[in-house]
Amino acid sequence: MSEENPVTDTPEQRRTLWIVLALNVALTLGFAATGLAGDSSALIANALDNASDSLVYVISLLALTRSEAWKHGAARLSGGLLLLFAAGVLLDAVRRYLTGSEPLGPAMIAMALVGGVVNAICVRLLNRVRQADVNMRAAQTFSFNDFVANAGIVVAGALVLWTGRAWPDLVVGVAVAAIAVKGGVDILRDVRREVKDEQARAARNRSGPPSA
Repeated sequence: MSEENPVTDTPEQRRTLWIVLALNVALTLGFAATGLAGDSSALIANALDNASDSLVYVISLLALTRSEAWKHGAARLSGGLLLLFAAGVLLDAVRRYLTGSEPLGPAMIAMALVGGVVNAICVRLLNRVRQADVNMRAAQTFSFNDFVANAGIVVAGALVLWTGRAWPDLVVGVAVAAIAVKGGVDILRDVRREVKDEQARAARNRSGPPSA
């Protein structure tokens, strides 16, 4: 097997990605239903986030047995999707700010707690994978970001209950978008760094061993 096309597919990676994918699809449906019923920007943001994560996990599954160039392209797509998701969440937050919203604090807290537990499980599963490639590292970034976002929603739900105002929900919705932007940029930087490292190794291999 050449260094330019290593196969990093393992039963552990494949099984982990399938489990995390199933959990994220379930969370997408849960956050979407609760967000629409509870008129919550933060919950809808998390639904969109988990939907984009689910698509990325599908891409990661397809990338397991592909070449490094394919993996890098898949990871770039993952990072781009996160940035696109962030833009959509910001637009939704602006719309809700202009038109008004009445988020339900209890619904936000309950769904965020469920999401936090599920995301903690995802983070634990992904961190146990040995020799994680760039796509597995992207998956780890997604799940950790989701865990942090759920903690923010719990705080926002409590503030909505305390103040009776919608602004904490909108603030957390924007914060979720900001977390997504950071995650997308980190993934793109990780890909660029790995490509540079591989190019440097290839250049050393072409030059051959140093002469005596």
